[in-house]
Amino acid sequence: MAGFLEKIKLIGKSREDDYEDIDLGQFEEGERAHVMLKVAELSKIDILPEIKREIYAGNIILVDIAGMKRDKAALDRAVGELKKAVDDVSGDIAGVGDDLVAIVPSGIRIDREKVVGGED
Repeated sequence: MAGFLEKIKLIGKSREDDYEDIDLGQFEEGERAHVMLKVAELSKIDILPEIKREIYAGNIILVDIAGMKRDKAALDRAVGELKKAVDDVSGDIAGVGDDLVAIVPSGIRIDREKVVGGED
């Protein structure tokens, strides 16, 4: 009977030899994502080629346009160029709030309806 009680006392307790070291590196080197979410700050028109390169690469881009809001003509031109690039790849583009523009590649659409937080 004493052997049985000793076994019950050991239930839930662990010993060092109960664990095995696992190399987590084998899991980190897995398959790379095909689509990346990138963030860009559009503060001047010179940055457009880099953003367009990401569009053509098929990535999702969140563009902060707050830095260009002072120059309405430049902002309109920049957004127009982004729209053309999005059309080239059959993607979608939409404003998110006052300062963000979301750009997604082909195969993804942006739902313009809010999930929560709509009309108060």
